[in-house]
Amino acid sequence: MSVCIAQKGCPLSHRLEDYPEGLILPLDKPWRWTSADLVRKVKFAVFKHFGSKHIKVGHAGTLDPLATGVLLICVGKATKQADALQAHEKEYVAGVTFGATTPSYDREKEIDAFYPLEGLDADAVEAVFPQFLGDQMQVAPLFSAKSVDGVRAYETARKMLREGLSVEGSDILKASPVHISALELLDFCDGVPGDAASGTEATQRINVAELPAEGLRTAMIRVQCSKGTYIRALARDLGEALGNGAFLSSLRRTRSGAFRVEDCLTLEEVLEIL
Repeated sequence: MSVCIAQKGCPLSHRLEDYPEGLILPLDKPWRWTSADLVRKVKFAVFKHFGSKHIKVGHAGTLDPLATGVLLICVGKATKQADALQAHEKEYVAGVTFGATTPSYDREKEIDAFYPLEGLDADAVEAVFPQFLGDQMQVAPLFSAKSVDGVRAYETARKMLREGLSVEGSDILKASPVHISALELLDFCDGVPGDAASGTEATQRINVAELPAEGLRTAMIRVQCSKGTYIRALARDLGEALGNGAFLSSLRRTRSGAFRVEDCLTLEEVLEIL
């Protein structure tokens, strides 16, 4: 008996025993929700639907709050497959904005420095792609859920800021091996494309920095990569390679293993079938 995968418009049985290998809810994660917040939201609905509070619910692979796309919610015995599910290759469409940097390498923190854009065009961006393909050693963002001696990196970063210390150039995190199998430039434009807000009510405690109307350029890039690859770190590294500075202005996970975003459920659809 294989794990059951929830589908659009297909109501679920109220008997958990009808899913002996567990249940996977492929969710199109909305903007400005943390992965943990979504698990809590879905967990409450699962408890109510199956009439029990003794059901394990978790996710297979964290997505940053300002990212959208494929997030696999595992229910019951399917939680035992979470590690295997998140080990598969991922695909993203990333907005990498050049001409500025932020401490978090995305829009959760305000811009801390601006850079000139002379010589930056689509050809220049594509020219540096080859050096980022294949096996890489990547340093994760300090504002991340990566664990260092049992402490989340973002907790260390927040403590440093509270104490007036700079997180720039911190060597707390060591480089880890990742693999990038494909990079493709989809578009290149002045400014920054509009926010990826969904119809779902966002978690307002997640900050989104305001951006200037001019002085920035954005490359939309398709990325195929291994588990553990931080696209925010890739944006940082692209900016450093080109000398123009960069941060991640948008991110959408379009595939996780065999799960594609076009086959995922919205949060509203998940709550409806539960």
